[in-house]
Amino acid sequence: MSKQHFTTKHANAATVQRKWYVVDGTNQTVGRMCAKIAAILRGKNKAYYTPHVDCGDFIIVINADKVVFTGNKLKDKLYDNFSGYPGGLRQEAAGNLLKRRPEAVVERAVKGMLPKNRLGRKMYKKLFVYTGTAHPHTAQQPQELKF
Repeated sequence: MSKQHFTTKHANAATVQRKWYVVDGTNQTVGRMCAKIAAILRGKNKAYYTPHVDCGDFIIVINADKVVFTGNKLKDKLYDNFSGYPGGLRQEAAGNLLKRRPEAVVERAVKGMLPKNRLGRKMYKKLFVYTGTAHPHTAQQPQELKF
């Protein structure tokens, strides 16, 4: 009886097929939505997921100004910016950042869930966040993604 040899299929830049998805942020919890977005940006939803290859899809987030935080995070959660100089720490509450730059809330949450290396920076470039319902990516014919 002969042995069968099965080989594992690994993705590479030539074999990856990318799709475009639109996610509506209306009444979505920030952390839960961004965790699912980060998994799709990495390509974990595909059968041929390969950890060292960027095999994820493109994600367009609309209505980023309508995302919600649970509990008291709007006033308790702080976003830090540090200039590197003594006394250069600036903190901003989540509620204030959501009013001032709502797309930054979603972008920072997703970026924190991606790998911290060259590959993660490449994956992050496939995320597009907009405050309203309009986006300039209609030519890519994105599919609506429901969570």
